[in-house]
Amino acid sequence: MNNRFFLIVWIIIALSSSSFAISLFGLGPRAGLSKSGDSDAKFMIGASARLKLGGLGVEGAIDYRSDKYLDDQLTVKQWPVSASLLLYPLPFVYGLAGAGWYNSTWEYDVPNMPGLEDKTEQQMGYHIGAGVELPIIKPTIAADIRYVFLDYDLSDLPEGTDVDANYYTITVSLFWGF
Repeated sequence: MNNRFFLIVWIIIALSSSSFAISLFGLGPRAGLSKSGDSDAKFMIGASARLKLGGLGVEGAIDYRSDKYLDDQLTVKQWPVSASLLLYPLPFVYGLAGAGWYNSTWEYDVPNMPGLEDKTEQQMGYHIGAGVELPIIKPTIAADIRYVFLDYDLSDLPEGTDVDANYYTITVSLFWGF
């Protein structure tokens, strides 16, 4: 049993290594789910590009996501633009860390606080994660989970209002190599 396991792992590494060397740059769509501590899981869409150089890679991405907070009285629509550094300990497994610019639109629907106005703001956030990449087929499929650290400025809301804006995403991406 152990010999079979190691043989299968070796075959996967060998196949992904040969495919890994062929495609250094990939571009394509991605989709997934995002979930913050204080909202339900939501569908998200986006696009990303990856450049791989040996056991390192970089990725740039833009997504669209929306969350509802405070019993649907606050809707936050977000267009994160992020950059990640990827480390491949194996040709098909990666860890990642990066930063993003989060363009967020806040839409209030709070009947007892008519002074609140919708607004758009930008802020930095950070993320870490891990994933797998299957370069054996074309397009390459990548799936990962990322945890995003984001601290919203809630100074417009009443004292004591607490919203957990940190969230995680589970995404599947397709990359066509060039």
